[in-house]
Amino acid sequence: MQEYLVIKAEENGVQVIGLTRGEATKFHHAEKLDQGEVLVVQFTNHTSAIKVKGKAKIISSHGEVSAD
Repeated sequence: MQEYLVIKAEENGVQVIGLTRGEATKFHHAEKLDQGEVLVVQFTNHTSAIKVKGKAKIISSHGEVSAD
């Protein structure tokens, strides 16, 4: 089973960027969230990393982290 993350924006304009898996890491998807919006994301065979820019809470099975 793949890992899921919940990302909750705590300000307008939070960017969530998916990065590819493989020899060359590239951006493959981007979302922009406004305050209070929630995005549920998943690591897949194509997604090896998720970058969060802006103030947000990131919740996973490993706990909760805040991005500033």
